[in-house]
Amino acid sequence: MQEAGLTQTAVADALGVTKEAVSQWLSSKSFPRPNKLLQFGKLLNLPFDDLVIKEDPYAPKVAFRKMRGTKTKDHHIEKAQEIGRFLRHLVPYLPFDTFEMPPVLKSPSCDYDYLRAVTKKVREDINLGPVECVDFTHLIRRFSELQAVVVPVMWGAKQRHENAVHIHLPDSGSTWVYLNLDTNIHDFKFWMAHELGHCLSPSLEGDEAEDFADAFAASLLYPHELAAQAYEILARKPSTAAKINTLKQMAEQQVISPNTIFQQVNKYANHLSKPEIEMGRSFFGAVTKFNQQFLSLSEALFGGSELDEHGKPSAHDYIEKAESAFETPFFNLLRKYLKEHDKGPGYVHTVLDMPLLDARSIHAELT
Repeated sequence: MQEAGLTQTAVADALGVTKEAVSQWLSSKSFPRPNKLLQFGKLLNLPFDDLVIKEDPYAPKVAFRKMRGTKTKDHHIEKAQEIGRFLRHLVPYLPFDTFEMPPVLKSPSCDYDYLRAVTKKVREDINLGPVECVDFTHLIRRFSELQAVVVPVMWGAKQRHENAVHIHLPDSGSTWVYLNLDTNIHDFKFWMAHELGHCLSPSLEGDEAEDFADAFAASLLYPHELAAQAYEILARKPSTAAKINTLKQMAEQQVISPNTIFQQVNKYANHLSKPEIEMGRSFFGAVTKFNQQFLSLSEALFGGSELDEHGKPSAHDYIEKAESAFETPFFNLLRKYLKEHDKGPGYVHTVLDMPLLDARSIHAELT
């Protein structure tokens, strides 16, 4: 800045921020948002690598449950890590000791027998038999036992890259799981189980972590014993249409997608060297239609609430019902931090990654 003849005021004016914000960046009290950091680099004619130390041992570790057909890019990771840095302010308010690590898997893998053993143990821990249906309450309680903070958000049905974000803060050992309520209820249960898989496998990263979380979720929600029963039933069906209808019925009973059952049935078949169940191209169209007939979780959760023109509940209803349904301490942590440090809506805007107008409503309700 000195070489370029730029003062803090000049930088603030060029980037559209306050002088105080620039001062906090330079004193390491806060970190620029990704778009401001890139603008700052252009202003100083410096590449990104000269502005950021990438080998930060305490950098937030993030994983995404992505929308179908989307790719995770650098700016997605940077944005999630920024949220993680803001979450650090809430750690002192957590209702548990973050330095006592919860039990995790030592060597997680996608091996069929390994997953069968692990998910059987998880089912036993939540007092479920081998063929009983896993419900939302079981998953919510397990998150709590693993000291993971669930953050229910309303990110819309289509306009996002991600439907869930898992953020682990290595310096405190805390885990934060963002779940998008604006998703089909059958997919939502799978995504919750997927995030639970991440909580149990913090040693994995990237595609390896995503593959394990997917395989874990499927095995937990539709285990070997159910897949064996389904295989025998489907193998006797005379036509593809009959198989599809049967899969729909099975899926509705378990509140998961027919595709999850289909995949698990064929994993079972491959494991025992049996012929795979063939469904044909019409199956995936049928799955889409099946899922579309059901409500999103937000519609089910806020169905009795008065909604605004965008279909959103009031800040009061959102906080009250999200806290109750997910047994999450998140809003209480946020409430305490905002009050004790006199923070404004900007903090809510960043940590919940929501429009500023919505953040102002949440801020007003919490303070």
